[in-house]
Amino acid sequence: MIRDMSFREKLEKRIAATGSNLCVGLDPRMDLADEAAKRFIIKVIEETASHAAAFKPNSAYYEAKGWQGMRILAQVLKEIPKDIPVIFDVKRGDIGETQGYYAKSAFDAYGVDAVTLNAYMGSDTLEPFLKYPDKGIYLLGVTSNPGAKDIELQPSGDRKVFELVADMTGVSPQVGLVLGLTNAADDVLARTPDVPLLIPGLGAQGGDLSALKGSARKAPLLVNVSRGIMYHNDPRSSFGTVAADWKLRIREAIA
Repeated sequence: MIRDMSFREKLEKRIAATGSNLCVGLDPRMDLADEAAKRFIIKVIEETASHAAAFKPNSAYYEAKGWQGMRILAQVLKEIPKDIPVIFDVKRGDIGETQGYYAKSAFDAYGVDAVTLNAYMGSDTLEPFLKYPDKGIYLLGVTSNPGAKDIELQPSGDRKVFELVADMTGVSPQVGLVLGLTNAADDVLARTPDVPLLIPGLGAQGGDLSALKGSARKAPLLVNVSRGIMYHNDPRSSFGTVAADWKLRIREAIA
C-alpha cells in the first residue's frame, strides 16, 4: 500500500515546486457569512494558488459568524488544490480529552494538514495530535504580538520560556514553531532550533524581512501574509500580483 505523504514531505515538495515560502492567510473580515463572502475567499485562493507554499485559514474569523461561517470554511477548504498544504490556525491548548476532540475536528472533520497549538499546559496536550503521525503541528514559540515579552521571552534560568516549548518539537519531525517576525531578534533566532517555522507578522503587522537574512536554516519555513494580500491597498493589482510580489520579497530575504 502506498503511504500518503507526511505534512513535512508535502510542504517541502510544494516549496521546491513553486520556489515559494509564502503562506497565504485566509482571514476574511465578513460582514455576512453569505455566498458573496465565500466567492471572495475562493477568488483569493484561485488567484494566489500558483504563488502559495501553503494556505492558513484562522478559525476565529469563521467561528465569529456561527454555523454559517463554519459552513463557509468547510466549503472553501474544498477549493484549495490538494497539493497545497493547509494549516488550520486554531491555537488549541487544553486537557487531553478535549484536545482529542480538537484533533478530530482538525484532521478528521476538516481534513487539514497541520494545526497551530498552544503548549503552555504542557507536553501531554500534544499527545492527541501526535496520534496523527503524518500531520503537522506548529507550537506557539515567540508570537508576533507585543505581549510575547510577558511570558514567552521571560528568562527561565539561563534560557527563555519559549525555549522550553521549543524542546517539545523534538518528539517528531512534523512539529515546528510559530516565530513572529516582529519579535525575531538575532538572539531569538539563535535560540530557535532548526525545525519547521511558521512566521507571522509580515505585512500589516510591520515585521521586517531582514531579520531572516543569512539564517541558513534547513528545515522548511513559511512566512505568512494575511491582510497584506486579502486586503491590499492597491486597486490596480490583483490578489495574484500582490502574492507574487510577496513571494519574491520573501525569497530574496531568506536566500
